Amino acid sequence: MKVLFIGDIVGAPGREAVKALLPGVVKKNGINCVIANAENSAGGSGITPAIAKELKGYKLDVITNGDHIWKRREIVEILDEEQTILRPLNYPKGTPGFGSTIIELPKHDVKIGVVNLVGRVFMEAVECPFRTSREEIDRIRKVTPNIFVDIHAEDTSEKIALGWYLDGLVTAVMGTHTHVQTADERILPKGSAYITDVGMTGPFDSVIGRRKEQILARFTTQMPTRFEMADTDIRLNGVIVDFDEKTGRANSIERIQKKYK
Repeated sequence: MKVLFIGDIVGAPGREAVKALLPGVVKKNGINCVIANAENSAGGSGITPAIAKELKGYKLDVITNGDHIWKRREIVEILDEEQTILRPLNYPKGTPGFGSTIIELPKHDVKIGVVNLVGRVFMEAVECPFRTSREEIDRIRKVTPNIFVDIHAEDTSEKIALGWYLDGLVTAVMGTHTHVQTADERILPKGSAYITDVGMTGPFDSVIGRRKEQILARFTTQMPTRFEMADTDIRLNGVIVDFDEKTGRANSIERIQKKYK
């Protein structure tokens, strides 16, 4: 069985790439389930109910998010209702929404768990992603061994450490947030697939999705600058994880990068 995980969808260009490219990727690779991080899908920062609905219409089974989940406050209206639109699990208790979900693929009689985490290094203070994830994964494993973890974090060492921490307990640990696809995909010794960052789905003629001229002005002058979405060289980044749905062990993990326009 195969799961496609799509890296950070950035703005309208990223959404357009998903709409145009996803059907072909699914068909060509025999994908059974699609998960995507969409915390930057609304103008490059946050997600709205309308955009969540749009993305679900493109056949995304689960949408994960990150530290920008609260940038568009209107998303709070649906987080307690939509169990397949996640916010990071390790926000404090009482925070709206769900940090994990279990979906069923009736055609295959398979259940898949998805856990959304946010890191703490160089980011806002939240609950421990290690201890919080372990408790939730222990609960999900009573239902299914097939568990996919999105660790949305800045620091590579924190992501790699989490991969080792969860090896053998989950099917895959996939990093997001930095928008730069890493080349360290592998199967860890106990059977979990791992990659430090899945990459970005959006405009690559940019600085992680924003117009490069504006970013350069900020770096060289330190003056406040409005950051707008770039709109050329649009690509879809992701990984395909092939796994044994009976045991939850990963067989392979493959990076993909498809150009839209």
